[in-house]
Amino acid sequence: MSEFCTQHPLLSYTIAIVILLSAMLALGAATGMRRVGAARGRSMDVPFESGMLPVGSAHLRVPIHYYLVAMVFVIFDVESVFLFAWAPVSVAAGWRGYCAVLVFILFLFGALAYLWRWGGLDWGPKPRRIAPRHVGQAAGTGGV
Repeated sequence: MSEFCTQHPLLSYTIAIVILLSAMLALGAATGMRRVGAARGRSMDVPFESGMLPVGSAHLRVPIHYYLVAMVFVIFDVESVFLFAWAPVSVAAGWRGYCAVLVFILFLFGALAYLWRWGGLDWGPKPRRIAPRHVGQAAGTGGV
């Protein structure tokens, strides 16, 4: 058997996983509690089986800003992974590597500034803009 495992490691791994999953499913079916009919109770049919009856609908409308902030977070989080990967080799990369990372960081700051200016990081309602009055115009005269 050990000769087979050394020659076919992927097949051995697959067989081991199938045996493990089968054993787990069989033990769960053999030891699990089965309730049928009235013994199930009302809480067994509600979502999550938490014992609390749900109130209202499960369909919530989430504002689009939530998704925008989540996408921006993921994008900047992935780019921080690139910086963490660069840090251990920073000495070996030399000045050329340092300049490349500096340009990368400048692009990140530029993207963040653009996003900030565009309003992609603002949460909540937009403030209403009031048109500025001219200097010579009174409040109720209409400017005539």
